[in-house]
Amino acid sequence: MKNKKIVVTGGAGFIGSNLAESLAEENEVMIIDDFSTGKKENISDLSVEVIEGSITNLDLLKEIFEGADYIFHQAALPSVDRSIKDPISSNEVNVDGTLKVLIAARDAGVKKVVYASSSSTYGDTPTLPKKEDMEPNPLSPYAITKLTGEYYCTIFDHIYGLPTVSLRYFNVYGPRQDPSSEYAAVIPRFINRVLNNEPPVIYGDGKQTRDFTFIKDVVRANILSAERGKARGMINVAGGKRITINELAEKIIDLTGKKEKEKVKEKLKPIYT
Repeated sequence: MKNKKIVVTGGAGFIGSNLAESLAEENEVMIIDDFSTGKKENISDLSVEVIEGSITNLDLLKEIFEGADYIFHQAALPSVDRSIKDPISSNEVNVDGTLKVLIAARDAGVKKVVYASSSSTYGDTPTLPKKEDMEPNPLSPYAITKLTGEYYCTIFDHIYGLPTVSLRYFNVYGPRQDPSSEYAAVIPRFINRVLNNEPPVIYGDGKQTRDFTFIKDVVRANILSAERGKARGMINVAGGKRITINELAEKIIDLTGKKEKEKVKEKLKPIYT
């Protein structure tokens, strides 16, 4: 993708900042972020225009979307736990905000909206691997908001002719992921504890599996989804390999690079809760 005008909502967040960094190499990139979860240090070195504001502000969205070729909609209040504690805020940002992004994109005549959805829409469906034609089974307010966003994207594509694609992310990890957040994902949380000589905390027996996806693969999936006209509807974005949480903890301990690994492993033996 070259010489395009692009807006990344939530561009100061973990995924958004990595996406903006890649896009800014050969495009004009604008970020909108209210910094409720995003961090200014994530974008301090990027050649992008930054607008501090919320996706719930329709007038602002209409202003900054004018003339844009593509919208990468990453902004959201993340975390299942956060949504359980405060479902109203999650709904206001993730549902109302997404609807306003789509309205502004439609009115601006953008070429496509790429929407960040989530594998949480599948819930605890035991079938593996997860496939896009499976029946969704959201089990949290967060998952419901993401699924609702997908439905809105589909409706705007069908009714208004606004091309959209919803990417269902599976357990993304990589640079700029915050290990100190209350809602930190498992990989940065494990790494942070091990580097501080603390054992990983594992919920359950650790035999549950996850499919982890490196951030650069997520960035590439976003860009390809925008460029390819046939990329519409819901698409899984995953690494394609399963690993148990026990195996993940073991790998992270192995990769610490510390001497006397066997002693380290014994000290850092996971805590099960």
